[in-house]
Amino acid sequence: MLERIYFNTEDQIELVGLLETPDKPTNKVIISIHGMQSNCLKQRETILSNTVVNAGIAYFAFNNRGAEVMTYTKKVTGDKQLNGGVVYEDVLDGYYDIKAAINKMLELGYTQIYLQGHSLGCTKIVYTYNKLKNENNVANIKGIILLSLVDIPDCQKYDLGSKYEQILQYAEEKERQGKLEELMPAESFDHPISVKSYLRYFKYNKDIDFAKFNCMDYDFKELNNIEIPLFMRWGNVHELVIQNLDDLVKFLKSKIKNNKLDIGYIDGADHGYTGKEKELVKEIINFVKQ
Repeated sequence: MLERIYFNTEDQIELVGLLETPDKPTNKVIISIHGMQSNCLKQRETILSNTVVNAGIAYFAFNNRGAEVMTYTKKVTGDKQLNGGVVYEDVLDGYYDIKAAINKMLELGYTQIYLQGHSLGCTKIVYTYNKLKNENNVANIKGIILLSLVDIPDCQKYDLGSKYEQILQYAEEKERQGKLEELMPAESFDHPISVKSYLRYFKYNKDIDFAKFNCMDYDFKELNNIEIPLFMRWGNVHELVIQNLDDLVKFLKSKIKNNKLDIGYIDGADHGYTGKEKELVKEIINFVKQ
C-alpha cells in the first residue's frame, strides 16, 4: 500500500512524503532522506521502495525543506511563505526534518527505524544522529545507511582550484552587506545557491565538515559516535569523490571503529546508482535483516 503522509516539524514547517507498506504488518521502516536538488519521487526511490516492501520492510521517502532547487516552504501557522529548496536551505535544519519524520513513524507504530541518506542526506543524518544521541533520543534508530557521503568542502576546492578563496571572499563581502538571500555567481557552485547557504557549506561548517576523506589525522568522531550498525556505499563511476574508491574504503575501515560497519562500493554505479539500484537495494535489505 502506498500512502501520502503529511507531518509537521517542531519549528512548524509542513512536510510530505510517501509511505509504502508491505501486506504483512511490520515494525521496521527505512526513512529515506534525499540529497541536493532532489525529492522523494526519483526513480531510484521507487525501485528501492518497491523492493524493500517486497522484503517485508516499510519505506518512507519524504521531501525535506531542501527539496528541488527553488521553492516555497510552508509554515503550519500563518500565511507567510518562506524561500525554500536547496538554494536557500540551511543544512542544519535537516535535524528538524529528520526528527519529525522519526516521530511520525513512531506515531504510526514503527519501532525499528533505519535512517537512509543519499549524498547531502548522509550529511544531514550524521549531524542529526549526533544531536539526537546527545539528547538520549536514539533508542528506536537501529541502523544508519549512508549512500555516497560527500566531502563537500574538499570537492568544492578541487572543482574551483585557485578561484575557491576568491569566491568565498565574495560571499563574505555579501554577508557584510547584509545580502544573504542574494544568489552567488553562476560559476560558484553546481547549482544556484544563496550567499547564506554557500557560507554554511564553506565557512560556518564546523558541525557538518566531518567527511574529511583527505585528512589522515582526523578522528572521524561524528561517524564513530554511531555505535549501531552502519552501512556505507558509493559508486565508482562519476562519483563525487576525489579518492580512488578502494583507497577510500580501506582508509575509512582504519578510521571507523564500528564493529558492525558494512562499507564498500557498487562497481559500475554512478553517484545516483543509475542502473545499479537493484544491486544496491539487495545489499541494503541484507543489512536491515541481519
